[in-house]
Amino acid sequence: MKQFAIRFFALMLLTLPIASVTAFADSDDGSDKSSNKAGALYTATNAAAGNAVLIFARGEDGSLTATGSVGTGGLGTGAALGNQNGIALTHNQKLLFVVNAGSNEISSFIVEPNGLRLVDKTFSGGRNPISLATHGNLLFVLNAGGQVGGSDNITGFSIERDGRLSLLAGTTRPLSVPNATPAQIAFNDDGDLFAVTEKGTSRIVTYTLDDIGVPAGPKVFVSSGATPFGFGFGKRDQLFVSEAASSAASSYSVSDSGTLSVISASVLDHQRAACWLVVSNDGRHAYVANAGTASVSGYSIDERGTLALLNADGVTGVTSPGPVDETFSSDGRFLYTLNARSGAISGFEVRADGSLRKLADTAVQTGTDGFAAR
Repeated sequence: MKQFAIRFFALMLLTLPIASVTAFADSDDGSDKSSNKAGALYTATNAAAGNAVLIFARGEDGSLTATGSVGTGGLGTGAALGNQNGIALTHNQKLLFVVNAGSNEISSFIVEPNGLRLVDKTFSGGRNPISLATHGNLLFVLNAGGQVGGSDNITGFSIERDGRLSLLAGTTRPLSVPNATPAQIAFNDDGDLFAVTEKGTSRIVTYTLDDIGVPAGPKVFVSSGATPFGFGFGKRDQLFVSEAASSAASSYSVSDSGTLSVISASVLDHQRAACWLVVSNDGRHAYVANAGTASVSGYSIDERGTLALLNADGVTGVTSPGPVDETFSSDGRFLYTLNARSGAISGFEVRADGSLRKLADTAVQTGTDGFAAR
């Protein structure tokens, strides 16, 4: 799969101005060049009267401090989106993108040392955008249009050096059915393939990309368990997916053509409503946030992609009530859950063995959606 990245970058060298090439080369160095070395965390109000991003500074100890908000210029829905990745950062953490599900738009921000600067607002290519995925200079959006009278789709954009988005011709593709009730879109590490989970059909669909970012697919697979929701790709062409109906997680191997093969089938976490899943930076652990029991369940991941619970009862950490998303800090040291129903963000220090040490909760506006950190 890594051949795609080489071919794509070679193409960019031939077709882009020198300044643009420099910007995209920087986008993959993984460094945080802002003055806030510890980092920041972002969520969105999803307010129907006007969406806005809430900003929290992250201390070296993982603590969060609210530092302000900035409007997206678009509208939220005022209701839960049932999603993951409603906010996305580029790999170099210089650009941030947010869905405006109520006005069918994506807002683009430049990440500055002391906040965010809105630079663009773009039609999402469909209705009810709920999830975003970025890799290099590509951004794909998942439009859950079936929930508001349209058809679900994915649509791709090129990310310009100033943060603006340009629609890529031929990138709008359907899901497995028009009304799939999807949850998330995300790239694999190589950026030549991405997946979408469909809650309503209990399917996972994959798309492969050609050298200029145009997707082929979907390839459709039945989920190991009902209601696949959040997911993350691992380090060895493996996919890890939460299953809300049975409160479990499954793992899959992923071929170059996007074919999924089950590794671990529906490993129960003994909690309720395992909806969101993130994979640690080193690929050794996955963490599921359980909406029904306000808990985090940790899994170990071996080299084959086999999942095993870290705790027999499935409780690796306890959150405030009503988790609706989760994210890692960019350095992988801290895990956070967005508990939008109770108005709190729960934080955890991640230890080497995968265990979690609880940090003090941070107050956040209720009803928020989307979660990203650097």
